[in-house]
Amino acid sequence: MKLLKKIGLVAASASFALPAIAATGPDLTPLTNVVDFGTVVTALLSIAGLLAVVYVAIKGAKVVLSMIKGA
Repeated sequence: MKLLKKIGLVAASASFALPAIAATGPDLTPLTNVVDFGTVVTALLSIAGLLAVVYVAIKGAKVVLSMIKGA
């Protein structure tokens, strides 16, 4: 019976300690400060801009072709 009380006490104390440990999380600021996302964002925005130009050109060609077919 004493063993069960000791196990219960250990489990209860561990249950109080775990949320405090889990809430803080690891500190990754030394790793994230080294990475520069500026070039990645620039590359993604330029690719998105090029795709937008391509889609606008395709839509414009379809409109012109439909006007030619309708005439």
